[in-house]
Amino acid sequence: MVPPATRASRPGWRDPRLWIGIAIVAVSVVVGARVLASADDTVQVWVLADDAAQGQQLSEADLEVRRVRFADDADLDRYFTADDVLPDDLTLDRPVGAGELLPRSAVADGGGDDGVVVSVGVSPLTVPDSLVEGSQVDVYVLPGAGGGRPQADGPALTGVRVVSVAALDDSLATGSEAKVDLAVAPGDVEGFYAVLGASDTPTVRLSVVGP
Repeated sequence: MVPPATRASRPGWRDPRLWIGIAIVAVSVVVGARVLASADDTVQVWVLADDAAQGQQLSEADLEVRRVRFADDADLDRYFTADDVLPDDLTLDRPVGAGELLPRSAVADGGGDDGVVVSVGVSPLTVPDSLVEGSQVDVYVLPGAGGGRPQADGPALTGVRVVSVAALDDSLATGSEAKVDLAVAPGDVEGFYAVLGASDTPTVRLSVVGP
């Protein structure tokens, strides 16, 4: 006698296999979303659309937004992100090339002061390795071989911002001084030049005190 054929029936909503399958799918979706979110750790920052000169005033029309990944959060603090409110008077203290990130150190208002740009010559052999654009430095003035009145105890300027640093390799090759531009508070400029003028051949030394 041939046994009657049985039909496979679909699992009902009470079937535990159905709920196990739904749980697996839900967990997979959640885990996948978290993996994708953690993989995108880039930040939107402002970059220059075209070359911009020192003293040029910028607007958002001169900028573009680009996604960048920073290895260190401290590096991100040096630039303007797309979420930052840009200064109303967005004027550059130094030239910035097309495609470069917009650094806070290159913007007058971004540095927290309206310093006067003062250029000094320093021996490339004495420039600290950590000296970069945006560094905070103390400036010491020493009398040269011709003598002269030494500066008062301590630095002639403290905590001034480095606006730009000339190519040190070129200065080393030619034996000339390297040019460093500093953003000096307006009230300190006259006194600083007075210290420089007290010696026929003053020597300038820079000491990095902050990023």
